[in-house]
Amino acid sequence: MSWRRPNAARTLDQPELPLAAPKRRAASVEPEEAAKVAIARRAKLGAPPGYVRLVLSLELRRHLAEQLSAWAIRAGKNLEGVVVDLLEAGSKRGRSG
Repeated sequence: MSWRRPNAARTLDQPELPLAAPKRRAASVEPEEAAKVAIARRAKLGAPPGYVRLVLSLELRRHLAEQLSAWAIRAGKNLEGVVVDLLEAGSKRGRSG
C-alpha cells in the first residue's frame, strides 16, 4: 500500500475553496472584433508598420508541399512568400465575390 500525503486544508481544519467558475464568452461578439482580439494575443509586431508576425505550422500532403516549393523556386521567392501571396489573393477574391 502506498503512503499518501494528506490534504493540507484537512490537516489545518480549513475548509476547501470552491473551484473557479469557467469563463463565459460573450455571445454577441462580431467575428471581426473576435479576430482583432485573437491576433492581438497571438501575433507579434512585424518589421513594417501595419504587419504582424504570425507563426503557423502546416501539415500538408507531400505532393502539395512539393508543388508549393517548386512554385516558390520558379518565382524566386521563399515558401512563406508564396503562401502569403496565395492567402492575399484568396482574401481579395473573397471580398469581391
